[in-house]
Order: sequence, then structure tokens, then C-alpha cells
Amino acid sequence: MASHLTRRHLLGAAALQTAAALGFTRIGLSSAAAVEPPAADRAPAVVIGSGYGAAVAALRLGQAGVRTIVLEMGRLWDTPGPDGKIFCRTIEPDQRSMWFRNRTEAPLSTFLWLDVVNRRIDPYPGVLDRVAYGDMSVYVGRGVGGGSLVNGGMAVTPRRDYFSEVLPQVDAAGMYETYFPRARRMLGVNDVDQAWFESTEWYRFSRVSRKHAHRAGLGTVFVPNVYDFDYMRREAAGEVPKSALAGEVLYGNNHGKRSLDKTYLADALATGKVTIETMSRVRAIRREAGGGYVLTVERSDDTGRVVETKEIGCGRLFLGAGSLGTTELLLRARETGALPDLHPEVGQGWGHNGNVMTARANHLWDTVGARQSTMPVLGIDDWNNPVHPVFAEIAPLPMGLEHWISLYLAITKNPERGAFVYDAATDSAKLNWNRSQNEPSVDAARSLFDRLNRANSTIYRYDLFGGNRVFADDFTYHPLGGCVLGRATDGYGRAKGCPGLYVVDGSLVPGSIGVNPFVTITALAERNMERIIQQDLAA
Repeated sequence: MASHLTRRHLLGAAALQTAAALGFTRIGLSSAAAVEPPAADRAPAVVIGSGYGAAVAALRLGQAGVRTIVLEMGRLWDTPGPDGKIFCRTIEPDQRSMWFRNRTEAPLSTFLWLDVVNRRIDPYPGVLDRVAYGDMSVYVGRGVGGGSLVNGGMAVTPRRDYFSEVLPQVDAAGMYETYFPRARRMLGVNDVDQAWFESTEWYRFSRVSRKHAHRAGLGTVFVPNVYDFDYMRREAAGEVPKSALAGEVLYGNNHGKRSLDKTYLADALATGKVTIETMSRVRAIRREAGGGYVLTVERSDDTGRVVETKEIGCGRLFLGAGSLGTTELLLRARETGALPDLHPEVGQGWGHNGNVMTARANHLWDTVGARQSTMPVLGIDDWNNPVHPVFAEIAPLPMGLEHWISLYLAITKNPERGAFVYDAATDSAKLNWNRSQNEPSVDAARSLFDRLNRANSTIYRYDLFGGNRVFADDFTYHPLGGCVLGRATDGYGRAKGCPGLYVVDGSLVPGSIGVNPFVTITALAERNMERIIQQDLAA
């Protein structure tokens, strides 16, 4: 991160802080001087969204001297609430937790079969959303920084052989020699000090699961993270305010995490060419007669009321609204006739990265600790399994008490794919995905964790996911696909049939990448933006 702390980066960070303090919905360098930029109805480039791919696009466009507007439907998370904190704790959620809900919707629904996990809240543009599509729900971040605000920070690079299997048209040598290293550097990826890991009480839960995995003949690997582990060590020493060691993760981290608003987006604002407009949701896209695109944008207040509808024109449009948002926008445009030339592959190739959550009940002597860091640093790596490949992150469950639970998020190799279709009655995209398509993932997870239980004489927990289920397969943190690279787009994210329209997010990845996907999304966006700027913007 030290390489980021230039004067320009500090200017970008100041713009974010000042805009938040003054309640601006439009953020640029002039915000740092306490002057909100004037409204603009046209820019050379517009980026929709502010997650990983979108943040890369914004920075690289700004560095290329292209005036760019970033449209984000969530708010800027930089203003303390009544408790003096920006984000609320996982086990003490309030209105900041979820996007316009009356009640939280955490992955765990009960504890000891009691409804004590979720709570009533007031509707508010909170930081986490759970989008329901019948048999599948998808967790997404809402706010400047997208999913980087609410994830566990596991910055995993996929296995090279599986990356090549999933995206064979992408030069793996370039990705692993140039773009993955660039993404990790820009994201501030770092590793836990292993000596500290072995001694600290905060990772006892990980060490217990590692012991159990090794007893079953399974290998484990350390995984890097974007959380600042030096900061975490100072948390443990009582030198700084706690965040990862205070149970913060699901609804944001107040300290320590290098989310995109502190890395790529701060750097993008520092170019002086990028403006971020918050609480601004794009509802429609159409072509201009002379080229370029026009967006219909609704700006809302904190009650969800639309306070302004306007149109913004641009010469080039970059979609970084995520697998759900980008796919819905393009489907709507194609099926309503606004962009009829979009490829028929738009909407296809969606997957949940094989996500399955499960938990095991440990013996009384295998305590996992009342104190747990919320940042995972270990995974069980059984990806070489010829029948049921699995990578399972050893997840925390920071409830503030000893519960003897080992929790896991398994990532499996599931060949099943869903498809989005446009529903004219609701003017929205619907996901065609049924519960039977989860069976390959559940079978793989069961194979691995049955093995763990047999080797350790342990059992599953039946009280956490509702209905006495031991496998939670009805949600995903890792939505991928919908506008697959080389199918709905060319090999660099250019949307087929629509010159000047680009896809830069996880919808490019066809449903699976085998690990937590944000490093891959970032690196792929770096690769694609480099080519687009060289070939399209220089012309």
C-alpha cells in the first residue's frame, strides 16, 4: 500500500471524505474543496457500478485522460452513525446492514434452532443486499466499492490449469506474469505472518479445522487477503480500534480492510478526470442516433424515494454492475428493442461458483475460541480430487462465545449453468436455476466433509441453515456469468453488436473459477482495459 500513498492518492481519499461529510451525491476532486461539481448530462465515458471491474475501468480511463462518470446505485460509506462507526457489527445489525429491508437476511438463519441471528431493522440503503431468484439468492454489496465492502477479503489467484480450462481464449502467461501481479499490488494483497497465526487466540478456529483436515489426509493452504495484517496484529495488542477482531465483516469493516474506495477508486478520483455519482441507478440504455449511448438514471434519497430522473449521454459505456446488474441492463435493452443487436448469448452462462456452506460440531476438547478474526486465512485444498474437486475456506463464526462450531464455505466444480431471461411484466431479469442444479456441488461438499467427520468422529450441525439442513446451497457470494467473454462479447469484453459498449465485471466469467473470484475479475479487467485503451481510445 505504501506505493499508493502519493499526493494524488491522498487527494482522491480527501475527495471521498469531504463528499461524505457534506452529504454530496456527486464526488470528484472539487468535492475536496467543498464545492460539489455541477451536474453533467454528457461525458466521453460512463462506468456503471463501482465494484472490482468498474473500479479498474474508472482508474485506467482517468489515467488515460478520459473524463468519466461513475454511476453507483448505493451510497458512499464514509459517514459515522450515531455510535460513531460507519458500519455495524455482524452480530449487532441495524439499518446500515441491509439494502431496504425490514429484517436482516444473514447466511445463518438460526442458532440452536432459535431465531436469534436475524433482527428487525428500519429500511435504509444498507451495505448488503440479498437478491432472491426462487431457488437461488445472491449476496451483493451496495455502495461505493461494491462487494469489496462486505466480503471476507480472501484474495485468491485461481489455479492456472483451471483458469485455462474456464477461459481458454485468454493468454494465461500474460495473466499470471502481468495482470494477476498487477491486480494484487493495486488491491493491497498481503499475507498473515505465520508465526503470529500459530500463536494467536484469534485463529484458533482455523488451527482446529486444519488439524481435523490433516487427520483426514486433506491438505490446507494459507490464502492472502486485502485486510492489513499489520493492523490486525496491532488490534490484538490493543493499540488500535478493533475491526476484524471486533466481529466486523458481513456488513462492512470500519478499519483495516483495503476496500476499493481506499485503493482503485481513490486513485481514480485523484486523476481529476473521474466523478462518482452515488444513489444513482441506471434503468435503461439506448443508442444515440450519431453514435454513443444515452442512460436513463434515477437518483434516490435514503428512503428509497426517487428524487430525480435524468438522462446522461456518453461516447463509450462500461458496464461494471456485476453479474446481476450488468446482465439485467443488457437483457432489458435487447428485449425491449433499445439495443436489438446485442448477442443472443447475453443472459447465458451463469453460475454460483459452486458455493455451498456447511458446519461441523466439534468435540468439547476442540474449542474454536470465543474470540475469532473475521478474515479467513486458510483453505482446505482438495481440488486435485478426480471425482469431487473442492476448495473450502475455513470460515469464522464470531459470535462472542465458545460454540464448538467449524464453519466452511466450499467452492466446488459444478458444470451446471443458469440463464437470465427478461420478464416484461416486472421489467426485470429472472434467473432460470432450479435446486437440482446444486446437486453436483452438494455431492462434492458431502464427499469432503463426510471424510472429515469420519476421521474425527464428528457430526454436522443441523441447527444453522433452517429445516435441519446441513448444506446451505440456496445462496451464493460469487455470482459469475451472464455476459460471457468470447460469447456475448469479444475476447476483451467488447459487447458484440454494440460498438463502444464494454463489459468489465464478473459477468464475463462463465459461472466458475474455483476460488474466491475478485482477484480474477480485477486482473481480467486490467487486461481488457489495457487493450481497449490502446486500440479503441487511441483511435
